[in-house]
Amino acid sequence: MAATSSLSLIPPLGTFFSRKPSLNYQTFITQRIRGPTVQCAAQVSKTIKLASLRECDAYVTRRDMIGFVFGISSFLVSSIDAEAAGLPPEEKPKLCDADCEKELENVPMVTTESGLQYKDIKIGQGPSPPVGFQVAANYVAMVPSGQIFDSSLEKGTPYIFRVGAGQVVKGLDEGILSMKVGGKRRLYIPGSLAFPKGLNSAPGRPRVAPNSPVIFDVSLEYIPGLEVDEE
Repeated sequence: MAATSSLSLIPPLGTFFSRKPSLNYQTFITQRIRGPTVQCAAQVSKTIKLASLRECDAYVTRRDMIGFVFGISSFLVSSIDAEAAGLPPEEKPKLCDADCEKELENVPMVTTESGLQYKDIKIGQGPSPPVGFQVAANYVAMVPSGQIFDSSLEKGTPYIFRVGAGQVVKGLDEGILSMKVGGKRRLYIPGSLAFPKGLNSAPGRPRVAPNSPVIFDVSLEYIPGLEVDEE
C-alpha cells in the first residue's frame, strides 16, 4: 500500500526556471513509495501506475505553478505593507503653515453679530465681492482638532461659487463677503452656521457631527465677473 505524503505549495524557486520541476522521481519513489503505485498529494484518491508517471508529472507541474503564483503574490503584498508601515504620514497642503500658526496667535479675533469669528492671516489689496457675484477661493476645512475633512488645495483648483446665494455654508458665505482679493482668513464657524445636519466625509477623513463648529482657512483668489467689468 502506498504511503501518503504532502507536496509543498511553494517548491524551491529554482524549479521554475527549467522546462519541468527538478523533481527526482526515482528518489521520491524510493523514499516515499513501497509498492507499484504513486499517489499525488492533493489527489490521494487518484492512483497512478508507475508506467504513467508523466500524468503525475503534469499534475505536479500545475500544483507548482499555482503555488508559485500565490507565493509571489503574498510576498509582494507583504513587502508593500512593510514599506508603507515605515513611511511618515502624508503632509497635506495648507493655507497656514507652522510659522503662520505662531503669528496667528497674536492676531486679534473678530466676532460678528451672527457668532462667526475670524482672524485675518493676510489682508488683501483687491476689491471685496458684491453679493451675487461669483468668487474663486481656495479653502481648507477642518474640525476643531485640526483634522482636515475637505480641501480645494488637494483638488488642485479653486472652488468657484456665487457668494451670498446660499451655495456654501452660512459661515463661509458671511466670512468671505468682507474679504478682499488676495487676502487669507481663518474662519471659526459655529455649528449653527456650519452643518446643522452633519457631514459624512470621505474615507480616512473625520466626520462632522450635526451642529458642531468647524474651522475654514480661506483665500480669496479672484472675482471673475468683477475683473471683467473693471477691464
